[in-house]
Amino acid sequence: MLFRITTETVDPETDRPAADRLIAGTPVFTTWNVEERDGLYCGTWRSTPGKWTIRYDEWEYCRILDGYSIITEDGGEALHVRAGDGFVLRPGFVGTWEVVETTTKEYVIRL
Repeated sequence: MLFRITTETVDPETDRPAADRLIAGTPVFTTWNVEERDGLYCGTWRSTPGKWTIRYDEWEYCRILDGYSIITEDGGEALHVRAGDGFVLRPGFVGTWEVVETTTKEYVIRL
């Protein structure tokens, strides 16, 4: 079955980083999860500005649609991402995600 990924057909969910992971700001996450099947998730995610710690147990491919964020692995270099940039976060990644300008991404997650 083929279908278009769109935020118009899915009710959004909102969330925030856990208090123990929040570093700066008051970011709000909005997620439109359009597919959830057999450990695979895909959809669109948006965050307002802020900075928090991230820890990945899953594999995730992301494509930035708009905004500007800085993702930094502990002990590594900062990755500055903007519209059109794609990247993969692998299991075991630990670092920070800083949203400088409200950022929207499409994602595919594999548990």
